[in-house]
Amino acid sequence: MVIVDRFSKYLTAIEYPKEKTSWNIAGILKDKNAFYKFDVRDMFALPDGTPAQKGRIDYKADKMVLEMKDKWVILDLEELHQYIKKNKLTKVYVNDLISKLEWTIYLNK
Repeated sequence: MVIVDRFSKYLTAIEYPKEKTSWNIAGILKDKNAFYKFDVRDMFALPDGTPAQKGRIDYKADKMVLEMKDKWVILDLEELHQYIKKNKLTKVYVNDLISKLEWTIYLNK
């Protein structure tokens, strides 16, 4: 099963993009009331084995979804972009972000 299908189980009012764009699925997280566009892609491994995800500042997605072993981590892209600009970063690590960003949601699998 592909990552978008696995994540879709946590959404209602699901929509998919009609053309190629920076988000893969949109919907409302169960038990929430806001509609978001999600960037949901498989992570890849850096040469040292560290899981990684690429991103761009001009994404049209609202949230970035990272799949961990036992949970989903959902990051707010606007907050992430502001953090990157403010700190003049080109590379960030998920474990560092979790403590630095305020708008992060965790969904247990």
